[in-house]
Amino acid sequence: MNTTTKCAATALAAALGVTVLAGCGGSDDDASGSGNSKASKTVTLVSHDSFNASDSVLKAFTKETGYTVKVLKSGDAGAALNQEILTKGSPRGDVFFGVDNTLLSRALDNGLFTPYEAKGLDRVAADTQLDADKHRVTPVDTGDICINYDKKYFADKKLAPPQSFDDLLKPAYKNLLVTENAATSSPGLGFLLGTVATYGEDGYQDYWKKLKNNGVKVVDGWEQAYNEEFSGSAGGKKTKADRPLVVSYASSPPVEVLYAEPRPTEAPTGVATGTCFRQIEFAGLLDGAKNEAGGKALLDFLISKQFQEDMPLNMFVNPVAKDAALPELFTKFGATVDKPATVDPEKIAKNREQWVQSWSSLVVK
Repeated sequence: MNTTTKCAATALAAALGVTVLAGCGGSDDDASGSGNSKASKTVTLVSHDSFNASDSVLKAFTKETGYTVKVLKSGDAGAALNQEILTKGSPRGDVFFGVDNTLLSRALDNGLFTPYEAKGLDRVAADTQLDADKHRVTPVDTGDICINYDKKYFADKKLAPPQSFDDLLKPAYKNLLVTENAATSSPGLGFLLGTVATYGEDGYQDYWKKLKNNGVKVVDGWEQAYNEEFSGSAGGKKTKADRPLVVSYASSPPVEVLYAEPRPTEAPTGVATGTCFRQIEFAGLLDGAKNEAGGKALLDFLISKQFQEDMPLNMFVNPVAKDAALPELFTKFGATVDKPATVDPEKIAKNREQWVQSWSSLVVK
């Protein structure tokens, strides 16, 4: 799931760029690729900036396997993937984490990964295994891009919050929604894809014409949309934001509760579950990895119950392992999305640029 609500918990780690997260079994120099015996004890994970995990969990991996995890953070998901494509065959690490279903076909078409069927894959939800026939990538987490709403605003106005894409076109919600630019933002792209899935290739443009006429506001990225323009967020309250609807994530309400002081008994924001598009994030063993054995061990670990249960409060995503339990914060304050919109990755790969260009000409220009 890319840089979204996870930013609040991972901003400091992201600023460090390269971080050794488990310190038993090697130093930074061990991953230099020199081919000595020490180098094989470090496994390098290349990721987008939002990867985060508890030190205790990664130390448990080190204790179990003998490998130290080194994380190389490389910007957002698209930038990180671009760098790996440029270094194809001579990768900067052993495992890549963070390619999602909106970019998956691009990674696979460029031959970035060596096939590997991770141990424990039988515990992983079948609908997340989009490369099940070849096992070039392993699903790690899911997240749902959805409309979030400011509960207080709608209660004060005695207005029911929208629950579907169609609802957003109603006059009652005119000038209330802020979304991210689909050309520059992962949530913005996901919301666009949700409309493509709902209205089809022949209908999404007409939908966006109507949404524009109903006063949708477009900003560059999630940080501005959620923390500056959305009245329901802690940041939006400080800026006196006036948009009570925003494109964010189903996991945003638990985050609002987690970081509030004092902690509220109810989340201040809600989720319109009929507006959600599902992202699935994958990891894969990079072709040409210097530590292939360590990379395979890390892929096994990423879908282990221990790691999967550690993810929600570190990256604010949902586990794919069926035996992984969600923390109470998620079960109490998060939204359950039973029928998210989806688009086949190959269809996304074939049409993404055209859809974004059409969207830009309709909404931005």
